Amino acid sequence: MSYGVDVGPQWRRAASYVAKILRGAQPAELPVEQVDNFEFVLNLKTAKAIGVVLPTSILLRADEVIE
Repeated sequence: MSYGVDVGPQWRRAASYVAKILRGAQPAELPVEQVDNFEFVLNLKTAKAIGVVLPTSILLRADEVIE
């Protein structure tokens, strides 16, 4: 089970910051943005191997289920 930041949008956001700095913006003047995309991933194969049974309600909430 993993709950964390979706890294795709993070890299795109970082690229926009780099572009602004290369155009002459001062890094200290750029706003700090908070992450708004999180993803919840479940690995059923590992859960089964260690004997954990996940309820259907948790499976339905997952963004990605690895079987």
